[in-house]
Amino acid sequence: TMAGFALAAFGFGLVVAMLLPGLGLGDDFVSTRATYYGSPDCLGTPTGACGYGEFGRNVNDANVAGVSRLWKNGTGCGGCYQVRCKAPNVCSDDGVNIVVTDYGEGDHTDFILSPRAYGRMARPNCAPELYKYGVVEVEYKRIPCRYAGYNIVFKVKEHSKYPDYLAVVLLYQAGQYDVTAVDIWQEDCKQWRGTRRAYGAVFDVVTPPKGQLRVRFQLVSSVETTWVESKTAIPGEWKAGATYPNITIRRFSLHAYSNSLFLASAQFTEGQYGLSLNMRRNYELDL
Repeated sequence: TMAGFALAAFGFGLVVAMLLPGLGLGDDFVSTRATYYGSPDCLGTPTGACGYGEFGRNVNDANVAGVSRLWKNGTGCGGCYQVRCKAPNVCSDDGVNIVVTDYGEGDHTDFILSPRAYGRMARPNCAPELYKYGVVEVEYKRIPCRYAGYNIVFKVKEHSKYPDYLAVVLLYQAGQYDVTAVDIWQEDCKQWRGTRRAYGAVFDVVTPPKGQLRVRFQLVSSVETTWVESKTAIPGEWKAGATYPNITIRRFSLHAYSNSLFLASAQFTEGQYGLSLNMRRNYELDL
């Protein structure tokens, strides 16, 4: 049986790590294969299919990857994974933590890693040997993304045309969630207006509302769906190519499903790695 509970928190700054204990942080690894792509500087690519641009080249110290099965029509963009290879005497125990920034298919591989990320799966001084494999057996699991010191950022894509066409991408998407929808508040109609996933992590809208733009976005994990609404807004005279950092939150709504029904009140606080949840449980009913 599924039961939901709703949590609301007001007046907190956004460092969206969403580290909710016990919600979808599985420990099971999945076996697959990984390879790496050519890069003269061993970094990511600014032309990745997620639409991150230079952010996708350098984020997470360039420990990035293109994926195939995990792409999910672009919903997989921004997801973080622990990937560790299984070559005897060459691979480290912990592997590397990567961010998905691109789409790519290889020789029965789920990950095409940046050269830097691929080499960091190796034990000390063993990276040259690992590169010789070209394709290597690996195992992976989803992990929360962590961007200490960064708030979520809205970037207006360079091909946007003020005021008639707006395309945005979310950067520094922390936590263990996929962004599945982005809405813009239509003040004259007093309702939310949906945008279109144009490609990858880029959402766009033709004839966007005039004035400052309030935005909300839907975050989905294996066990909950979360709507996060911005308190601060994108300026009314937004500019193509501009980034708007320090977005703060107006409301946090959570719908979770588990084997128990919780009726709870919640308070969110900022910490080094983002938001922590202090929940006062009123009662618990096992179903």
